[in-house]
Amino acid sequence: MSDTRTYTVQGMTCGHCVSSVTEEVQEIPGVERVDVALETGAVTVTTSEPLDDAAIRAAVEEAGYELA
Repeated sequence: MSDTRTYTVQGMTCGHCVSSVTEEVQEIPGVERVDVALETGAVTVTTSEPLDDAAIRAAVEEAGYELA
C-alpha cells in the first residue's frame, strides 16, 4: 500500500535546491517518487511503505533546508 504526503520546504531558491532535496529524500527506503515545486516549496513524496515524517525532516535538513 503506497502512502503519499506533501510537505512544505523553506529556503529553496533554484533548480539546484530542488535537486538537492529530491536526491536526499529519494535515498529514504521505500520512497518511489518525489515531486518538488520550487515556486511553492511543496514536496510530494510517494512511498511503498508507511512514511516516516522524521526521516523526511532529516533528509530535507541534510540537503540544507527545513520543513515549514
